[in-house]
Amino acid sequence: MYKVLLTKRSLKDIENLSNEIKSRIYRKLKEYSVNPFEHCTKLIEPKIGTFRFRIGDYRVIFDVDEDKIVILRIGHRKEIYK
Repeated sequence: MYKVLLTKRSLKDIENLSNEIKSRIYRKLKEYSVNPFEHCTKLIEPKIGTFRFRIGDYRVIFDVDEDKIVILRIGHRKEIYK
C-alpha cells in the first residue's frame, strides 16, 4: 500500500471543492493507494505531473516516489490542464 501525500497546492485545490466531492476524492484515493498503477493514466505532457486519476469529472495529478503517491493538483477536467 502506498502512502498518499498532498502538496500545499493540492490542499488549496481541494479546499475549494464541495464537501461531497472532497469525500468522494478522499475515498477513491484510499482505494487507489493499494495499487495506483491499475487505476491511473500516464500523462503525455508531464509538465504538471506524471500520472492522473480520473474521479468523475475531477482529475488528480500525481507523481510516484518509491512508496509514496505525491498529489500535485486536484481540479475539474476542464480547468486542470490549463
